[in-house]
Amino acid sequence: MNICKKYIFWLLVPFTLLLSGCEMGALDPKGQVGADEKSLIITALLLMLIVVIPVLVMTFVFAWKYRESNTKATYLPDWCHSTKIELWVWGVPLVIIAVLAAITWTTTHELDPYKPLDSDVKPITIEVVALDWKWLFIYPEQHFATVNHIEFPANVPVNFKITSDAPMNSFFIPQLGGQIYAMTGMTTKLHLIANEEGTYRGMSANISGEGFSDMTFTATATSVDGFNAWVNEVKQSQHTLDKATYNVLRQKSIAHPVEYFSTVEPNMFQQIVDKYMMPGMQDADRNFILRQE
Repeated sequence: MNICKKYIFWLLVPFTLLLSGCEMGALDPKGQVGADEKSLIITALLLMLIVVIPVLVMTFVFAWKYRESNTKATYLPDWCHSTKIELWVWGVPLVIIAVLAAITWTTTHELDPYKPLDSDVKPITIEVVALDWKWLFIYPEQHFATVNHIEFPANVPVNFKITSDAPMNSFFIPQLGGQIYAMTGMTTKLHLIANEEGTYRGMSANISGEGFSDMTFTATATSVDGFNAWVNEVKQSQHTLDKATYNVLRQKSIAHPVEYFSTVEPNMFQQIVDKYMMPGMQDADRNFILRQE
């Protein structure tokens, strides 16, 4: 028995070393949305294993039982049908598919990224612009902007409004849950919350060119006091974000450093979205579309 344990230990060592540098990401959620998504993933996996495990086991059992050298196995060369087997083969997967369909239908509506989170706390809004190859974050209520770094209070809902001024991208903070596409001329939405303080990795989840692998950012959930102190720090920046500065910022760059802008031109996010509207669109039509959003 001790020898067996010794062999098992040395067999597990390489796998432990391989996994030691991995980030658990979505499987180590720090927000309610992420926790609900993890629960859904595990539930779906367990339901599918109800079919997968018996199939794998029976593959080896049947191969052993009906091997050529086993003269005790029943030999039925004319056998072609079994109602009992058919019921098991088709019935169990159908039940699992029905259960998965019901769970998927329910959770699809519960985890709708456009659906605001239930909370007694006033949410904070962050406008996100995907650029080549960096992330611009605009805080419309605090009137400042940052590049490749955001902060917000823990246990406070965050309403993200997302667009792109570059090729289509995907905004993703794995530990907080959900991802959603950033597209030019369009505004998508994502609602997240951090259940505990910490710094989480944000990333681009859609290949968008040469600098894609370095298109990352940090998202820090802090206390309310910590957030207010950070806001004051950003407000001390000597840089401001106007059209001229933005036109420089939107140029391609790889591994762009974190930047702070103490002020930002009003309605810049909407201006970025609007510039991809059809040139011939009338102002009344444009205003109608904006009201629908």
